Amino acid sequence: MTVDAEPSSVSLPVSGVVIAVVSSFINGSTFVLQKKGILRAREKGGSYLTDVVWWSGTLAMVVGQIGNFLAYNVAPAVIVTPLGALGVLFGAVLASWILKEHLNILGKLGCVLCCCGSIVLIIHAPKAEAVTSRLELEERLSDPVFVTYALLVALLLVILIVWIAPTHGTSNIMVYVAICSLLGSFTVPSSKGLGLVAQDVFGEGPSGSRVLALFLGLLGTLAVSILIQFFFINKALECFSSNMFEAIYYVTFTSTVILASALLFKEWTALTVTDSIAMLCGLTTVCVGVVLLRISQEALITWKKKTD
Repeated sequence: MTVDAEPSSVSLPVSGVVIAVVSSFINGSTFVLQKKGILRAREKGGSYLTDVVWWSGTLAMVVGQIGNFLAYNVAPAVIVTPLGALGVLFGAVLASWILKEHLNILGKLGCVLCCCGSIVLIIHAPKAEAVTSRLELEERLSDPVFVTYALLVALLLVILIVWIAPTHGTSNIMVYVAICSLLGSFTVPSSKGLGLVAQDVFGEGPSGSRVLALFLGLLGTLAVSILIQFFFINKALECFSSNMFEAIYYVTFTSTVILASALLFKEWTALTVTDSIAMLCGLTTVCVGVVLLRISQEALITWKKKTD
């Protein structure tokens, strides 16, 4: 029995890493394929919703997310999550081949710095305190700190979507990035919460109108967040290069999810001085990378105007 158990314990993390790497490559191709579909539809004068390449990118996004879900269930998150940076690098290579989107030296350096900084943030982020029941989840969701944060994020999203995006979205990549990333504050906690509440709704646990209302509330929040996120991702791909958007989006999405999880699961209480310094360094590295990507984008726009 002991001999049989050892290979299994070794193989699980390896299989999780393999799934995570494959998922990262698939996720790295999604924005490139969707961008290619948008460009093809624009040349034909039709909608990208009828383009096969765009739908292949959308399907790749679904498959990639399923792969991430499987990887998180067979390997530690601290190992799986940093591997998402591989998708950013793979997307940049794929974009240069399929879309002919070539980053200059500043853009390439910014892309690498964004990935490295994000990995540092993930590794040194405080680890989640396990929530194993619906009652614990309800207690965390009603915490005043998290409620205040959720309301501020919702207010900021309304301002961005209603007032800022229509006027500045097509000229500033950070507008669409901010919208998509802030929605991660709702999608990830909702996904985790649904798994707990579903045990009471569909299992043998206590059920009632309150439990059903919580389940439908989380499901509705998740669905609305994903749909809005999906809409603005494609809006961003219509206006900006896929590799630049993917790099900045990966950084900001990771940061907002870490912040939301830290508040919801009270992870900030276990944050050490060493981890705080490391996270500050990682955040600084990320900010430098984003600035370099912005400079690279401005340089590319100026060069195109001169050549046209």
